[in-house]
Amino acid sequence: MFIYIAILLSKIVENALATLRLIVVANGKKKLGAFLQGIIALIWVFVTGIVIIDINKDILKIVFFCAGSIIGSYLGSIIEEKIALGNNMFICVVREKYENNVKRKLKNYQITTLCEKNNEYSVLLILLKRKEISKISKIIKNIDPKAIIISEKAKTIHNIV
Repeated sequence: MFIYIAILLSKIVENALATLRLIVVANGKKKLGAFLQGIIALIWVFVTGIVIIDINKDILKIVFFCAGSIIGSYLGSIIEEKIALGNNMFICVVREKYENNVKRKLKNYQITTLCEKNNEYSVLLILLKRKEISKISKIIKNIDPKAIIISEKAKTIHNIV
């Protein structure tokens, strides 16, 4: 029974790390991504070696191997969601009469304002940490319930501040 638990736990750790590695590399942290890949490869070699030995006589090894992969991948995505690396750009369309309230409430953020010709609406571009998406959305919606908010992953290329 110990061997099955070892296979399951190893695959959970391996796949959770693999999911995190993808996100880390996508956010520009190449050295950390390479280090994680080394750990992933090491775990994979050991666990695969254990599974392959007498594979025809012990199908349960395959079952635990696959179960660990599924659980690890899911766990990795949950962990990544909690860590929430990176920045997002909010594109907010607010009614012009609420623009100053939103800007005042979000004074600690980088905000660029674009006004529509008829001045009924303002488009605000707000750079924020991904962890803050929910908080900032609620603030904007409390000020202007009809605001339209679009969130996109953002990568800063040049910062003058």
